[in-house]
This record gives sequence, structure tokens and C-alpha cells, in this order.
Amino acid sequence: MTDALPPAIPAATLVIFRDTAASPPELLMVERAKAMAFAGGALVFPGGRVDPGDHALAAVLGSPNNETAARIAAIRETIEEAGLPIGLSPMPSTQAFERLRAALHAGTAFGEALAEAGTSLDLETLKYFARWRPAHAHARIFDTRFYLARLPAQAPAARVDETENVRLFWATAAHILAETDAGRATIIFPTRRNLERLAQFADFDAAVANARAHPIRTVTPWTEIRDSVEHLCIPDDLGYPITSEPMSDAVRG
Repeated sequence: MTDALPPAIPAATLVIFRDTAASPPELLMVERAKAMAFAGGALVFPGGRVDPGDHALAAVLGSPNNETAARIAAIRETIEEAGLPIGLSPMPSTQAFERLRAALHAGTAFGEALAEAGTSLDLETLKYFARWRPAHAHARIFDTRFYLARLPAQAPAARVDETENVRLFWATAAHILAETDAGRATIIFPTRRNLERLAQFADFDAAVANARAHPIRTVTPWTEIRDSVEHLCIPDDLGYPITSEPMSDAVRG
């Protein structure tokens, strides 16, 4: 039962697709600083916790609910962390966007910063893909909504914020998984499962179609013994090609 789960911090993350002609789409990954309490040193998608200001802006927009606040948070965090104008309409000029990002880093309210940049939010740009809420009691727990978005053609180059994250890069899901398997990168259990799912898609539209074909049901992994080995497991009807992993291999943040 949900009531029995430990408390979780609402969060949102954005899977950004950069379609390429020669390969499957590339995804934006950021590497978290090793000193971070959650997923230190791991590769993750841009995102972070949903702040009170995100709920306040959702109310101003006439949609005071958790889903709208999460979409706002995903856009805001991506601007702050990666310097990408996802979910903005009209697209601000390069100079206006730089001022917007600087204002967010300085603590300006998102709504105020958007107005000063002459732009507003287009929340429908984000496509709801998944929701994960782990339940292991000995780590910080996030209730995270995952969204998909396409990189705008006129977007500037992504630039890491150098605070919570130390680098960013574009790569296919298959490449990121291969780097992890070779020991050159670290990803936590939810990121691995989502990368395996994303590796199935030839382009952004295919990923969106897959998201629409499966219900959004909160994924809370559980443990069970399979073939005498303890596994960390997820449901098998939500579009994930691999639904369990030995606990000895799982990285849980």
C-alpha cells in the first residue's frame, strides 16, 4: 500500500532527444558531482525537485496541481542545469535566454524571469513518459515524473551549470549502457531501466508513441528471490524490456 511507503520528495526529469540522421537519437546526460548526497558521480537526465515556486507558478497559470508543477520544474531545472530552452514559447533570443538563466541562478522567481525574457511556458511540449518512486528506506527517495522533449532546432549548445553537475554530453541510450557495462560510467537502477526502454526507439516520435501505449503507473521496485538470487524487480507491463536485476548489480542511488 502507498500509505506504508516512506516519505518521498516530488521531482521531475527531462529526457531530451536530439535526432540525428546517421544513428538513433542522442539523449542529453549530465554527470552529478561526486559530493552530491543523491546519485553522486552518476549519469542522470536533467531535473530536480519540485519547488514551492513551481506550485505557485502552476496556480498563476490556472492549473494548481502536481502534474503542472512537475512540468514547470522539469523545464526550470533544465534551463538551470543545462542551459537549454525547452518548453518556451516564443523562443527567446540568445541574449534574453542568457539573462533568464542568470536570473534563475540568482534566485529570481521563474514567472518573473520568463516575463522579463518576453517568453512563456508551453507545457505541452513535454510528453509524460514514466513515474518512479523507489521505497528503499536508507536513502533519499524521490517521486519522479519523467518527461520526453525534442531539442528545438534553434537551441543553443548545452552548457553544464558546474554546481550540482560537472559535465554533460549527448549520446545514444545504447552507448550510455555500453559505457556503464564497461565500468566507465555509473547509472542508478531507474536510469538504467529507462535507458533500456529508450534504446528501443528509432526517433522521438516512436518514444512518444510507446509512452502513449502504456499506462503511467508509478514504478516502485521490490525485491524477490529468483533462481535462488535476490533480484530488484519492476512490473512487466509498462514497456520496459528488462524488468529485474540481481541486487548485487543494482545501483540504488
